[in-house]
Amino acid sequence: MAAFRGPEVLLWRWRRNPLRRRSDVLEAWIMLAAWVFTVLGGAVSGLATAGAVEDTLARERAESRTVSAQLMEDAPQAGAGEPAGRAVWTKVRWTAPDGTSRSGQVRVLAGTTADTPVLVWTDAEGSLVTRPVTVAVARLRAALIGLFAGSGVAAVPFAVGRLLRGRLERRRMHRWDEEWERIGPLWGRTAT
Repeated sequence: MAAFRGPEVLLWRWRRNPLRRRSDVLEAWIMLAAWVFTVLGGAVSGLATAGAVEDTLARERAESRTVSAQLMEDAPQAGAGEPAGRAVWTKVRWTAPDGTSRSGQVRVLAGTTADTPVLVWTDAEGSLVTRPVTVAVARLRAALIGLFAGSGVAAVPFAVGRLLRGRLERRRMHRWDEEWERIGPLWGRTAT
């Protein structure tokens, strides 16, 4: 089990130290900024996206209405080997809020006869819309979309920070190689 590392170990790049390089301090600031932007950017964008999705779904719920419609034709019968309660598409007719007659296609149980009343969902203009989601489903959908959006936004500063850190590390290793090439021959060999 690893021992607890106190703040003096975690913040070693900011301490005064004669061996601390400028690149160490630069790396520390880059990683701090990357983590701050990762956490804040992800959280803010995730919450904003979730709120926008939930507001949109709430507006759809508020604007949708159920209207009684009549089947214009008999719905096709379920075929052999198909489940009895299967839904099929068929034409319906309803009256829009402005008094005009509208028609469209909805799913009803197979074998439903013509002139059977069915409930359909329409918007304020009387056009067919899908059934709006419940509050619980809207919250779940908003949370998932917010999570994905926040994760996507958070990935950008995280990836940029990792790329910059890798570049600093390569530069540091290159400088070490140059110093070893210069210092190594000065050490000399011991006589045996």
